[in-house]
Amino acid sequence: MILVRSLKKSFGSRHVLTGLDMCVQPGVVTLLVGSNGAGKTTTLRLMAGLSDADAGMIFIEGSDLRRERKAALARVSYLPQVPRFHPRLTVWQTTRFYAQLRGRTDEDARIALGIWGMDGFTGVPTGKLSGGLRQRLALAVFSLADTPVLLLDEPGLSLDPEWRQRLQDFLRGKARSGHTVLVATHLLGEWEGRADRCLLVERGRLQ
Repeated sequence: MILVRSLKKSFGSRHVLTGLDMCVQPGVVTLLVGSNGAGKTTTLRLMAGLSDADAGMIFIEGSDLRRERKAALARVSYLPQVPRFHPRLTVWQTTRFYAQLRGRTDEDARIALGIWGMDGFTGVPTGKLSGGLRQRLALAVFSLADTPVLLLDEPGLSLDPEWRQRLQDFLRGKARSGHTVLVATHLLGEWEGRADRCLLVERGRLQ
């Protein structure tokens, strides 16, 4: 579960979050929606520990992100909107690196690549991948981290309809197994009938 209280974040004179309150429950796929600039990405980055809030509190699975940072972040996996990999490393080298980082085996890495249709691209440098293939590699890497909280920022943007549906099926499966799944998107229509709950952010607050 994710619990957010009175979250505030500004960048210079621009107030992005102005007192955001939110509760994201496990067992369901929750969408965080809003127009571009509404604060969706900022909210996820704060939850993932990539930026610090100006005020407010974030609890991840009961751990206060500010006071129990290590414990809270150990429960979170985050997929950014634009995943980046070392362009000279191959698909296999990249996946194997992240598998080792997360205590997973080479076989786990191979299975993840197979699930996301990347097993035919293992020798390709990541810098030569198309946007859709790079996103599928990112999802393979993301799936290696077995954490209870999953945060994804616009994960379907670069995917074709077939892989977008597979992504949605993957996240619904994770939710059914008890994970907390939060997806930031402005493409609400693509998730019709595929998500359980929708949270709208406007002017830095939940509406």
